[in-house]
Amino acid sequence: MTTRGKRLLRFVVMVFLCFSIWFVIHTAAVIIDGLNDELEKTEVGVVLGNKVERDGHPSERLQARLDKAIELYEDGYLDFIIVSGGLGVEGYDEAEVMEEYLVGHGVSGDSIFTDSNGYNTTMTAENARRIMGNLDVRSVTVITQYFHISRTKLAFEKQGFKEVRGAHAEIFEVRDFYSIVREFPAFYKYLLM
Repeated sequence: MTTRGKRLLRFVVMVFLCFSIWFVIHTAAVIIDGLNDELEKTEVGVVLGNKVERDGHPSERLQARLDKAIELYEDGYLDFIIVSGGLGVEGYDEAEVMEEYLVGHGVSGDSIFTDSNGYNTTMTAENARRIMGNLDVRSVTVITQYFHISRTKLAFEKQGFKEVRGAHAEIFEVRDFYSIVREFPAFYKYLLM
């Protein structure tokens, strides 16, 4: 191998090592942030949507998010809950299914606001800003999977929310490994938007 080839190889190895270290540090920070619920009273909790099963019931992931919202609501951490989702391929409006689940578990319908246009994290943050502007509230707790908390808080901060906290759904799945890797580029995409 030529001297130039060796230098190029060393450079590529160094770039790969630096990127790998950055990935590991970032991922560890995201996981730590996501697993450490910020349990302080906020005016609104925003539950991000997820799959609804073909029979119309929330998937396990979505149910875990809703159960966390119920827990926080019952413990007095939330005054209102916004459920945000879109129309899934199964044909159900995620927000409507989420609202029905919450009401069925004792949350007052007067405390729930639905966002049926929350097709991604950015749209959920934008729609929550609009809904919360009508309510004149300033603090929010986002409720989603632990690996998604940091990016969700970033999206809400970019919408001008000053007090953004996170609480994670208490469910862990094998597919989390894929989701954790996916969060790395997604976070920086949101950061640069």
